[in-house]
Amino acid sequence: MSTPGTGPATAGTTTGTGIRLHAQAPGWAVDADVVVVGSGVAGLTAALRCAAAGRRTVVVTKARLDDGSTRWAQGGIAAALGDGDTPEQHLEDTLVAGAGLCDEAAVRLLVTEGPDAVRRLIETGAVFDTSAETGEIELTREGGHHRRRIAHAGGDATGAEISRALVEAVQAAGIETVENALVLDLLQDERGRTAGVTLHVMGEGQHDGVGAVRAPAVILATGGMGQVFSATTNPSVSTGDGVALALRAGAEVSDLEFVQFHPTVLFLGADAEGQQPLVSEAVRGEGAYLVDADGVRFMTGQHELAELAPRDIVAKGIMRRMQEQGTQHMYLDARHFGARMWEQRFPTILAACRSHGIDPVTEPIPVAPAAHYASGGVRTDLQGHTTVPGLYACGEVACTGVHGANRLASNSLLEGLVFAERIADDIIARAAAAARDAPAARPAAPAVPAPATGPLQPAEARYEIQRIMTDGAGVLRSAESLSRAAAALEALYATAAGELESRGKTAVPGTETWEATNLLCVARVLVAAAQRRAETRGCHWREDHPDRDDAHWRRHLVVRLSEAERRALVVTPTESADFPSVRIPLSNDSLEQ
Repeated sequence: MSTPGTGPATAGTTTGTGIRLHAQAPGWAVDADVVVVGSGVAGLTAALRCAAAGRRTVVVTKARLDDGSTRWAQGGIAAALGDGDTPEQHLEDTLVAGAGLCDEAAVRLLVTEGPDAVRRLIETGAVFDTSAETGEIELTREGGHHRRRIAHAGGDATGAEISRALVEAVQAAGIETVENALVLDLLQDERGRTAGVTLHVMGEGQHDGVGAVRAPAVILATGGMGQVFSATTNPSVSTGDGVALALRAGAEVSDLEFVQFHPTVLFLGADAEGQQPLVSEAVRGEGAYLVDADGVRFMTGQHELAELAPRDIVAKGIMRRMQEQGTQHMYLDARHFGARMWEQRFPTILAACRSHGIDPVTEPIPVAPAAHYASGGVRTDLQGHTTVPGLYACGEVACTGVHGANRLASNSLLEGLVFAERIADDIIARAAAAARDAPAARPAAPAVPAPATGPLQPAEARYEIQRIMTDGAGVLRSAESLSRAAAALEALYATAAGELESRGKTAVPGTETWEATNLLCVARVLVAAAQRRAETRGCHWREDHPDRDDAHWRRHLVVRLSEAERRALVVTPTESADFPSVRIPLSNDSLEQ
């Protein structure tokens, strides 16, 4: 970790919802042009591009630089790189997977700019697997793709290779980094514009590491919120911190009900909790079969792509078969691969399975769906602007409109890459324009967080939230299950709020209580949106509304925290399937679409 500056954070005023996490006042501060929160493919790509243009950039990350969600990505990165493939074909597959809710303009941008973005990633140092005969990048298929367009590295270690290349590039560029730091809240000036972030550096047993990075541009690249469920493929750091921060700052989120459950996660028992081993979709892409205990391939006939149907369809197929047979898992059979293919193409998965006593070379792999990816998040436009001026979002924390109701396999790394570049370009262009107009610009007042008004959740609430969400808002949902979940989450909030109101007490500020509070925030939003969406679409599956209803629900749900009632959620459906525009204030009296 680099050494933070020693100056105290400067006092000022803030706007937004007025909700802040209970924390000590910042005891130190550093100044920058841009602060990037997160160190996955999205965050590091944006940081490198901003720094290369001369913007003083600081990267804040919750663990080590190489310890985010990107490194866990097994399958690869999707782009139209192969002979005969085109961005138009990639677009069509993405729109189909998104079940009518993708923003076509965002998808077209993704698939058009994607191939060159991947080539720039290679120039940065990422090494993808290539054919021994031709030297060209080897491409495979995954669910929902009609062509081989998934570039991979190290067989099944694509994320780790991308992370390695970007981390080395960031270190070589000398970009200032603050590791082991949990972001707390957004700093805003008197006009409501972004002025930086507060954060807590998690030292060895220390709880007084609160500081600030002051910057007019903040890029949220904090990853997902998979830890809101008991079993997930996400690392332990994925507690929805970016979405919660954005909501408290007054930003809007969208499509949070669409949580993708990966169909093939290694089944470790009904009571397994925390991060579970993923069995990449690429295994099915290479010809593995989904079978039940009798060896019957149950996806055949359910979709033209069988095991390679979009993930929501495969997850539902697995769940239906489990219900029919009263079992807790199905099997993935790839014994026909042979030992050599397993060792060369999927060494990471092979090792993970064997570490749990399963040998895929000689026996089928027990699998079941688990929480994997949030298709929704902080709402942005095509330049990554959120509805808070100066606050950007990219990667899994963002909702760009690319994924719609269900993410197409391996589009996530590409989305992070493409939109990170666009955000950096926007920041660079705005800085150049500001430099030209400097004499007329009115400097913004620096800021520190307003006093906290909401209660912190105790650390143990994390496990209760996970239980509530798994039982009531998991793969299968209904009005009854969601109502139970909403009431239980409300009770957690009310208990803590009552303690604060009557006795002036809240949980002790610290990493565990901040994470639990963030998880409760995103859980309430997810359940509220899932209750409202009375249909089954993509990865939102309502047992009491089993059909897709385009007439009433081919639209997005936009959620924000009420400014009048500081803990109330305002859920607003859009008028159509068009992704709603983002209005960005340029000054006190001018707006830009």
